[in-house]
Amino acid sequence: MADDHLDLSHVSQSQRDDHGRHRNSGATARSTRSGARQSDRLAPLGTSALNEEPAGASGEAFAADVALWWTTHRHTHVAFAARLRSPEIVGMAWVALLPRAPRPGATGRLSADLQSVFVLPEHRGHGIGSALVEAASEHATRLGASRVTVHSGRRAVPVYERLGFESSRQLLHRPARS
Repeated sequence: MADDHLDLSHVSQSQRDDHGRHRNSGATARSTRSGARQSDRLAPLGTSALNEEPAGASGEAFAADVALWWTTHRHTHVAFAARLRSPEIVGMAWVALLPRAPRPGATGRLSADLQSVFVLPEHRGHGIGSALVEAASEHATRLGASRVTVHSGRRAVPVYERLGFESSRQLLHRPARS
């Protein structure tokens, strides 16, 4: 990593095991409890992504959408934020953690999916995105996920492959029908 002052933290509600007991997340760096104010810190970074995504939402509208979404999904999603020497967030990654239906001998199965990994353009190429992906992936596997999936844009595929992700013929998707 080019900058050894990178601070990774997750901003989620604490995770619980199958019996409702608190699990120690073992976050890569310090972790903070979620709340409405935490989404306020992530939203400005997301608005930076608007320049790279299809048009449709203003920065303020997006921030409001993130705050509302976070209040209903904070039990299933963990947000990881990357900061350099200042409190400004320069990168983020979300991991969705969803219980899977039990199977004989495997009653506590968990799926994990990386979502919305983003680093501000001026901070790309320094390992911040890779550090976010590693932190989110390690968090998910520590909680019991047998694998972590990601739906990536074409430009990021080599990055994910370098981090150990592989394409799989068994992981299929079906596009939504109109």
